Amino acid sequence: MKVAGFTFIRNAVKNDYPIVEAITSILPLCNEFVVALGKSEDATDQLINSINSPKIRIINTEWDNSLKEGGRAFAIETDKAFSAISPDVDWAFYIQGDECVHEKYLPLIRKEMEDNLDDKNIEGLLFKYIHFYGSYDHYCESRRWYRREIRIIRNDKNIHSYRDAQGFRWNDRKINVKLIDAYIYHYGWVKPPKGLVRKGLNFNQFYYPDAVVDENVIENTYEFDYGNADRLLAFKGTHPAVMQNRVKAMNWQLNIDLKNSRKRMTFRRKVLQKIEDITGWRIGEYKNYKIVK
Repeated sequence: MKVAGFTFIRNAVKNDYPIVEAITSILPLCNEFVVALGKSEDATDQLINSINSPKIRIINTEWDNSLKEGGRAFAIETDKAFSAISPDVDWAFYIQGDECVHEKYLPLIRKEMEDNLDDKNIEGLLFKYIHFYGSYDHYCESRRWYRREIRIIRNDKNIHSYRDAQGFRWNDRKINVKLIDAYIYHYGWVKPPKGLVRKGLNFNQFYYPDAVVDENVIENTYEFDYGNADRLLAFKGTHPAVMQNRVKAMNWQLNIDLKNSRKRMTFRRKVLQKIEDITGWRIGEYKNYKIVK
């Protein structure tokens, strides 16, 4: 069995993406790793090269700045990396620049790839998610945030990144997946308040054609509205080994009353969340996949 990792990245230093941690968290499972490196305004290339692994292959790309709606640019860059994977690879492991896998899950993930290698009905493996929010000590639970997504796919070029690169499709249909008992740790919303303001403005560029990043807005904004979380919970587990230096270096306080974090939820969302808490069923959940095993 041959496994390739793949990702895309641009301006990782400027936007403080843990891309090194993302790559190295799954590198032990990979025979090769393709990075689609967008033309950057910082030293992202040096950051990737600092990993110093013979498994890593960089392809330099140019982002299409005309694609400023729906996050389409992210999917195109993802496909560039996927297309560059060697043809003899069996499974392709996708990781985004703000995600990590805890080392405790690596043996299970390898076993799932081995066990399902010959089952052609399984086109991908579906992971569970923990969305850290505001700090490394808290995570978000909300119906507005996805709780599962595909991160391992077969090396079949009929598969492509879908919409804003959250998931994948086989041509135009949902791919058949197995849900595995492993988590992706998502750190995209773990930043100091100004960093979260910058992230929001930067992301808007790729979803709304008229959006601009105004540095004055960033510098003059001292608070971030954490209301998007719906519900914040204390994290009692451990972070991946590759993230430990970042966790120790956290130098800001998250001033949120966890008991009152649900105040902004509408009555409808509170009821639906309660049903999910009791039954595990998320009514009306968007699923960009078909669980078959």
